[in-house]
Amino acid sequence: MKNPNTPSSGRRQFIRNTTAAAGGIVILPRYVLGGKGYTAPSDKVNIGIVGAGGQGQSNVRNLLQLDDVQITSVTDPGRYWDLNRFYYKSIAGREPVSEMIDDHYRKKGGNKVVRQYKRFSEMMDREKDIDAILCATPDHTHAFITIAALKAGLHVYCEKPMAHNIWETRMVRKVVQETGLATQMGNVGHSRDGIRSLVEYLQDGAIGTVREIHAWVPAGRWTPGITGLPQNTSPLPHDFDWKEWLGPSPFRPYNDLFSPVTWRDFWIYGCGALGDFGCHDMDAPFWAFDLSSPSEVQIYPAGQSNSEIAPYGEAGTYHFPERKGQAALKLHWYSGGLKPDWNPHLPPDYKFGGRSAMYVGDKGVIITDGGDRFPQIFPESLRQSYQPPVERIPRSKGHHRDWIDAIKNGGQSSANLDYGSRLTELTLLGVMSLRLNGARIQWDAKNMKVNGLPEAESIVKEPSNEEWDISKIM
Repeated sequence: MKNPNTPSSGRRQFIRNTTAAAGGIVILPRYVLGGKGYTAPSDKVNIGIVGAGGQGQSNVRNLLQLDDVQITSVTDPGRYWDLNRFYYKSIAGREPVSEMIDDHYRKKGGNKVVRQYKRFSEMMDREKDIDAILCATPDHTHAFITIAALKAGLHVYCEKPMAHNIWETRMVRKVVQETGLATQMGNVGHSRDGIRSLVEYLQDGAIGTVREIHAWVPAGRWTPGITGLPQNTSPLPHDFDWKEWLGPSPFRPYNDLFSPVTWRDFWIYGCGALGDFGCHDMDAPFWAFDLSSPSEVQIYPAGQSNSEIAPYGEAGTYHFPERKGQAALKLHWYSGGLKPDWNPHLPPDYKFGGRSAMYVGDKGVIITDGGDRFPQIFPESLRQSYQPPVERIPRSKGHHRDWIDAIKNGGQSSANLDYGSRLTELTLLGVMSLRLNGARIQWDAKNMKVNGLPEAESIVKEPSNEEWDISKIM
């Protein structure tokens, strides 16, 4: 191993080499290294923000609540993002988000100014003292940024889905296992008390053997009336690096339908409603039943869609075969206002919520409304007779807190990117079916192939330009 004090090495290389030698099991927090850049366990974790749109801004607000975190830099190709017509109801971008951070620290008596960058590569070149990054960019750039940061010895929090195709999920997982660094996927519901109670109920057999699950969200397409990728050109926003935003995707003229937020409608950049919500709303069954690769997936688009654009709604099923101790299971997915049929265990006047899940057992059903996922048992007689299990899954102090504690103390956070890669792969199998107009996906997980469907290969592993080629940094 090279001397960690030589100019060609440094702290990050030392971390990589040491953790690799330990089989990727032991995480060395920054404070273990001592010497220059020494940080005690009680001191701050330096974080660079990559992506300052709505989700980036939301994540920053959460990090600013943690006294042992210092945000040092913000990277985004866009200087300003007007998000007032979306659910964020804010102005974001690298300038407003940096100003928000600076204002927060000034109020706390600091005078450090957050550094701004347009390009991720520039931030990586110049920010030598950061410990971690938080990635909240559009979906198609997640994997490259995550892998590049991990390879540089940085801990990573990445928004969901943490990759845009299945090959990328496998590459991220490989690097996470090799480095042993602390990671977290941005499926924040994973850290709430409700999902932990739900998992405990399901594993306790509260409603008997579960053979069917229904999950639905109201989300649909953001942009009505489109028929494909727009071909005309819109004026570039002021001080906007369009090439950086495109990342690994082929160059095409800028159009204001692509950003902000509405990029989710285009398969080349986003993953539709299933990609946006699947890692949230399929998290509980994935966790509770330790779901592995499905035997078959078929998700149908509802409303106009094609190989370029996501549909208005979605409906279909994941099939999981019987395993030792686990009955065969069907996981049904709906979006765009579509919902399952009423169940006889429910009261006659019961109305499904806009975003919910229903777990169907041979004794009754569990309903979870909204993102908190607290379990509600039906029928009433079963709810009255059931004795909830003793809490055995530790309750979280917060999704971001969980990640920071993993950085400082070693180990892994609950929704780490090893777990997240497998959950994302499950989600992307459904997205693949949608992109192929409801094709039946019979997944050969070992070989990363769809049986009898060669046209799926370019979706399993998508082409990339040379500058953003993950293969070159593996």
